Amino acid sequence: MAKLNRVLETALYVTDLDRAAAFYSDVLRLPCIHEDHRMRAYDVGGNGVLLLFPQGGSLQPIETPGGSIPPHDGHGPMHVAFSIPADELEEWQQHLISKGIALEGRTQWPRGGVSIYFRDPDGHLLEIATPGLWKGY
Repeated sequence: MAKLNRVLETALYVTDLDRAAAFYSDVLRLPCIHEDHRMRAYDVGGNGVLLLFPQGGSLQPIETPGGSIPPHDGHGPMHVAFSIPADELEEWQQHLISKGIALEGRTQWPRGGVSIYFRDPDGHLLEIATPGLWKGY
C-alpha cells in the first residue's frame, strides 16, 4: 500500500500577519518563500513549509488557475516542533534569550533528545528539539 512520506505543510493562524511574519523571519530565521495579502510561507530547512494565515482569513474557498482550495482556519494555541542538531541547542537558547523570548520549559527525553519550549506572539507553543525525541528522530 502507498504510504505518506512526511508532513509537507503546517499552518498556524495568527491575529497580526505582519507581526507574526517578523517573528518567524527575525527570531526563527526562516526564509520567506511566498508572501501575499492572505498568507506567508516559510521554508523549514528544505524539509517542509510553515504557513501563516490571518485568523478567519481563509474561511472561503480560494480559486486558483489550477483549482480550488477548500476553506480552513484554526484558533487557540497550537504547537509546532522544529528539529535541530544537538550541538546547536545552546546557540538557539542564547539566541532566543537575546531576542527577549522567554523559555517556558526544557525536557530531557528518555531516548536522549532535548526540547526547549517558548511562545510566538500569538501564544502558539513552539518547540526546538534535538535528535532522540522520537523513534527515528
